This record gives sequence, C-alpha cells and structure tokens, in this order.
Amino acid sequence: MLRILALKDAQNFITRKAVRLAEAEEVVAPILEAVRKRGDEAVLEYARKFDKLDGNGLTVSASEWRGAGSRISLEFHAAVEVAAKNIREYAELQLPRETWVEFPDGRRLGSVVRPLESMGAYIPAGRYPLPSTLLMTVIPAQVAGVRTICVASPHPSAEIFAVAQFLGIEKIFRIGGAQAIAALAFGTATVPKVDRIVGPGNIYVAAAKKLLAGEVGIDFVAGPTEIVIIADDADPRCIAADMLAQAEHDVEASAILLTTSRSLAERVALEVSRQLETLPTAGVACEAIRNNSAAILCPSMDAAVEASNQLAPEHLAIHDAGLLPKIQHAGSVFIGPSSPEAAGDYATGPNHVLPTSGAARMRGGLSSADFVKVISVQELTSSGLRQLAPSITALARAEGLEAHARSVELRLGAEVRLGE
Repeated sequence: MLRILALKDAQNFITRKAVRLAEAEEVVAPILEAVRKRGDEAVLEYARKFDKLDGNGLTVSASEWRGAGSRISLEFHAAVEVAAKNIREYAELQLPRETWVEFPDGRRLGSVVRPLESMGAYIPAGRYPLPSTLLMTVIPAQVAGVRTICVASPHPSAEIFAVAQFLGIEKIFRIGGAQAIAALAFGTATVPKVDRIVGPGNIYVAAAKKLLAGEVGIDFVAGPTEIVIIADDADPRCIAADMLAQAEHDVEASAILLTTSRSLAERVALEVSRQLETLPTAGVACEAIRNNSAAILCPSMDAAVEASNQLAPEHLAIHDAGLLPKIQHAGSVFIGPSSPEAAGDYATGPNHVLPTSGAARMRGGLSSADFVKVISVQELTSSGLRQLAPSITALARAEGLEAHARSVELRLGAEVRLGE
C-alpha cells in the first residue's frame, strides 16, 4: 500500500501542492459579509444550518461546563496537568523580553513588550474533538498576558469543557466554521472582537482566515497535516507507527519517509500494512497512505535533507541529530528514536499548532510571541541629536521632506538660543 519511489520519480511528492482555497473562498465570502452586517442573527442562522445548533444561545453557560470535570477520568486530569505545565514552561522561554542599550554617542534604544488585548482560539470538534489544541492555543496567550480569551468550538466535548475549566476560561461559544471566524474578527453583540485568531480548522475555516487577514491577526492559513521522516537505519515499526499517527488525522494528510535504504523502505511498507490491520482509524489512515504518502529512496542523506527543505514540512523527524544543522525549513523537528511526533502533539511543551503547506519556509509554530507586540523605544541626548543631524537632514531633503529636516534643525537652533 505504501509506495516506494526513487527520488527522481517522486517530484509530485516533493513539489509543494498549492492549497486550493478558491472554491472555499467563494463559499465563505457571503457568510463573512452577512456576519459583518447582521452580527448574532447571521451567526445563529449559519450555526443552525451547518453546526445543527439547537436553541438561541451562542454562549456556553457556566452551568453547562462547570460540571464537566466530574465526568472526566482522573487519568485525563493528570495528563492535562502535566501537558499544561510543560506547554507553559516552553511558552515562557519563547516570550520576548524588554531590552535597553545606551550607546556612547547619546542614543538610548530599547524595546518594550505589550500583550494583545484579546484573542480567539478556534477548537475543532468534528471527527476528533481536540482538547489538546485548547491547551496549545490558550496557554501561550495566558503567558503573554492577554486579558480577553475567547474559545469557539462547534461541538465542544466534555474533555474540552474540562480543559476550559482547568484554564479558567470564561468565554466559550458554541459556533464553528467561517461564521465563528467572522464573529471573532468583526465582533457581535455576543462575541467580542479579538486581535488575533488562532487554531486549526477545515478548508472553510482556512479560507475565512485568509480573507480576514488584516481585519484581524491570524496564525497562518493551514492545509492538510503532514510529516517527513529522514532515516537510513531505524526501527521500521516506529517509523510506520509515526506515519500512521499522521495519516489518521485526515484523508488529505501525508506521511513521507526519505531514506537511502531500500531495505528500510520495504520493511516500513510491510509494517504500515500490518499495523493498519488493527488500527481503529484505518478507514481514514488507509486513504492518506494510499493517496498522499510514500517512501522515497534518495541517493544520499544530503539529497534527503534537500528534499525535506524543499517541502518545508509541518513535522520533521530526523533519526540522526547530526542532520539538524542542515535543516532550514520545518515547523517542528523531532530528533532521535525516542521523540515521536505524538509526544509533541500533547505533552513535550512546544506548540502543535504549526505551519503547513510550505509555510514553514516563513515562520515556525504558534508561540507566546504571537500574542505580544514588541514596541521600539528611542531616546536621544542633545549631543546625540547633534551628531545625527547631518545624516537626518541630508536624507530628509533627498526625499523632498523639508519639514522632517526642519524639525531637527529647529531643536538645534533652539538649543543654541537657550545656551546664548
């Protein structure tokens, strides 16, 4: 089932597929406009149509979710505590710090860090409700100091409610799809307008985020999830398991092994087939493996790394730590046989909301830095301004901006008069 291809014959796997959003954009554009104009009325209309919302309330009442914790196992509670602790620790490491430097020429320069005032977390709750995504999206915002945190989820599970209660979230809305993104972007009588929307979703959520980028901050426009594994000598059972862990997400997911070893590729292919026989999610995983996945034979490890960098995968697993200096593009990197991608999905600490579809060429995963603004600050002494004045005025006049030049010369003239 898992194809084994030579690198020269696998360019359709290595060449990045464009995320096809045009049709989805046509579908969601009227929804966004309706929510912008009619607010809650439109959100309710679409929530009933697409999410089968029953009733008139968009907000999940406290009485609905406060009791969720009692319905959840102690094992789940313990897992949430461990994961939350690790995610919070890593988010604190990522947070930008205020800095100040005084230069001998009279410049005092620095930056101050200020949190966004509000954020919205979109939490899918379709085939697989994702309480882990609630941890990954909300904790970095809390670490950054965001005051207003909103959660939108069309069918929140008891586990999602339990995590929301654990995190102290008070604003939960039972809405999904493009209408949820629009409500958070524009604000309605019920849903606050937020500064940034984060979290994964289907193609309609992705299209809505793309169309509203600029109206509101977004993390990225996400495509199907993906993993690339680079290995020439590894346990085929572990590689197969990691590929299936990605494939079970979605029929559009992809799992690619880059290897110099035909023997390893053949053993992994056999393991994939064997493990699928007992996998409860085989219906989804089979399609993803059959249509979007492969073991690709590379002439060298350098060629494998080059192919990976060309793909800029969301998840990259390397079994040789020595390859890391050569990695240029990846959403998150997993090193060694004891670092499965699933560990990063849940509990190691780094965020699992990651760039897909080649966006890892431009940025890394979601972090606490996404929820702050780093504001530059500058202060000059009078002598510092005097030293810079010739450069400032020359550049200003070269651009035809006379008032800029005069604003500097006025200060120097005023200083001279005061001295006299």
